[in-house]
Amino acid sequence: MQEDFRLIVDLVTVLAAAAAGGLIAALLRQPALLGYLLGGVIIGPAGLGLIKELVQVETLAQFGVAFLLFALGVEFSFAELKKVQAISLGGGGLQIALTILVTAIASVTMGWVTSPAQGVFLGAILSLSSTAVVLKCLMERNETETPHGKVMLGILVVQDLALGLMLAVLPALDQPAEAIGIAVGWALLRIGLFAAGAVAVGIWIIPPLLRLLARTESRELFLLGVVALCLGIALLTEHLGLSIEMGAFVAGLMISEVEYADQTLTYVEPLRDIFASLFFAAIGMLIDPVFLWNNWELILGLVALVLVGKFLIITPLVTLFRYPLKTALIAGFGLAQIGEFSFVLASEGQALGLVSRRVYLLILGTTAVTLVVTPFLLRLVPQLFVWAESWPWLKRYLDRTDLPLAASEEVPLKNHVVVCGYGRVGRNIVQLLQEHQYPVLVIEQSEQRIQQLRDAEIPYVYGNAGSLHVLEKAGVDKAQGMAIALPDPMSTRLSLKRCLEIAPDLDVVVRANKDKDIELLYQLGAREVVQPEFEASLELSTHLLTSMGAPLSSIQLEVQQIRNSHYYGLRPERTANQISRDLRVAAQDMNSKWYGLPEHSPLLGMTLEETDLRRLTGVSLMAIRRAGGNEVDYPDARTILEPGDRLLIVGQSEEVAAFDELARGEAAVPKESSSCQWLMVPAESPVAGQTLAELDLQGQYDVQVQAIRREGRFIRFPTGDTDILVSDRLLLCGNRDSLVQVRQWIAPALQLPMLQIPVVKANVSETLQEFLPPDSLREL
Repeated sequence: MQEDFRLIVDLVTVLAAAAAGGLIAALLRQPALLGYLLGGVIIGPAGLGLIKELVQVETLAQFGVAFLLFALGVEFSFAELKKVQAISLGGGGLQIALTILVTAIASVTMGWVTSPAQGVFLGAILSLSSTAVVLKCLMERNETETPHGKVMLGILVVQDLALGLMLAVLPALDQPAEAIGIAVGWALLRIGLFAAGAVAVGIWIIPPLLRLLARTESRELFLLGVVALCLGIALLTEHLGLSIEMGAFVAGLMISEVEYADQTLTYVEPLRDIFASLFFAAIGMLIDPVFLWNNWELILGLVALVLVGKFLIITPLVTLFRYPLKTALIAGFGLAQIGEFSFVLASEGQALGLVSRRVYLLILGTTAVTLVVTPFLLRLVPQLFVWAESWPWLKRYLDRTDLPLAASEEVPLKNHVVVCGYGRVGRNIVQLLQEHQYPVLVIEQSEQRIQQLRDAEIPYVYGNAGSLHVLEKAGVDKAQGMAIALPDPMSTRLSLKRCLEIAPDLDVVVRANKDKDIELLYQLGAREVVQPEFEASLELSTHLLTSMGAPLSSIQLEVQQIRNSHYYGLRPERTANQISRDLRVAAQDMNSKWYGLPEHSPLLGMTLEETDLRRLTGVSLMAIRRAGGNEVDYPDARTILEPGDRLLIVGQSEEVAAFDELARGEAAVPKESSSCQWLMVPAESPVAGQTLAELDLQGQYDVQVQAIRREGRFIRFPTGDTDILVSDRLLLCGNRDSLVQVRQWIAPALQLPMLQIPVVKANVSETLQEFLPPDSLREL
């Protein structure tokens, strides 16, 4: 076969293997990245040996990392980099230095290497994490804008920049200290000159060039010019002794500040995805399964050492920069692998004689295994948090890390609207509500946005919107409504569920990041779910239909019907299997459990509205699997529970335990005519310090205490020996006359009939729709 044709055959073979592997992984509900790696293993030299020109394929695969980092640079921008500059520069630099120091000392002491230079080289390899793998996982989970996503990307950027410095120092490792110092100084000088040149090009050359390309109105020319620019700068950095990947990232940063950044990203994304799959398949081709099998004990030991060691270095560093413990833990797990750039260092080290062939193969094997393990670790982290919170002492420790970091001096105490997230959407909501004299309080976790709130004198709470302590500090139990506009689905779900634990009747409007999240958010208790793309479609259609003479009143009625149907008519058709699969994936990130209803459960024959599970137990019912095999996903309030039902419930361990008590008849279900209301025990209450048995509310007033909220935790279905303390919030169920009598006894000084969520004249969503201009609606 002709040599020039061989490359085409190899390229098609690699792409086909990556596609097949990714498809199989998707069908097995595993990360597609794992399929790409396995596809490369199968067709590589250690597998079927279908690829003959491995070097050429690896060269093409470098485009994958280049486009990945180019797209990251376009999305990240200098403004975004500045938000995490402390953890990025300080934390990233310390992490690299500590990893090299610890590895060098340990390897020399244990006799793994024969010289300190080899220990430093090994430390440099271990200090790098995988930008490609972590970025791919974050994008698949829509978590690039989360605090832990920004922390990981900030550290990864510094690691990528450090690669050029490491490559420059490698040849001098065996030389005297003066040679190493000269090599470091020369490398820093090149990096500095390149950075200065990049800033100048980004200011004076890139913007007019992109405007010229855009003026041609040719998609092909624009894409061609952008790709040539990206690869040209990447080749320049390679020529300067830095890395192609660093040049691609810097090229993306230069374009990020231009008005055509979004258009550039849209055009480059397909190329990025194709070449990224090629890159991961090329990594798979480097893996030798036989070598892994023959040395599996040693490699598994090295993998464990790497994962644990890097986790123990990165996690404390992130907490040192005042990030919450959960953010630090996720970052520690996410960056605990060895990166793809370590292959570059290992190859250079072998060529320079710093490592033997066997050590080189061990490094490759260890790196490959850590890359495969990383997606599973990131998927496992939410379950680890759920497991940790099932242990009271761990839960108390984790809860302390979610305390508010700061709050404005004047925080509204009642009748306000809480806005979670102060991004573009949150900022618009706050502006509109303030224009109509609604008191507003913002919950935000970004230090930069908190400073914006301080400058604008907008009340705020600095902390995690999914934390019970932060939500309590924001006074959601006394708020009129709440709007959740957070960047990632997991934080949105957690914030929604936690706020309704505190205030079950709160009017909550939520922005859905994806259309498949709509029903899930409604099921978790949202009063209204807004999907930005669908809202833009409705506004555009309304304008067009009215301009063509259709009656405005009928159009508004039709639009409202579409909203009331949860955009059902606009959503793409999905099979029952697809809906069920998406539901399972979403439930995996929360504490979910399939629960079989007992044979004589008092809940049988009741509708979900009658059971009022969320208020009484805190769990959310996501699906019902009938005895006959049928499944009801996202059941509505009229759904009746039947014998043999298995329920998919979501809730914390104590909430699931409370539901179990209710389902088995060990806790009383409120009567159909009962009302349930929350009441706070004031300091002067005569019942403070007594047990429920001593109060005997059931015997005297026919009122049940279904739950007690105390200092950030719930006590569901408390027993008779439970003490009543000052500031406890009691969930009382009974008829209205009895509830009034109980209030007069427990809280005689209160002027309000009960401590309830104030009634709102209109939903937050209705208020926004009434006052929101079409342009703002498109942004929302």
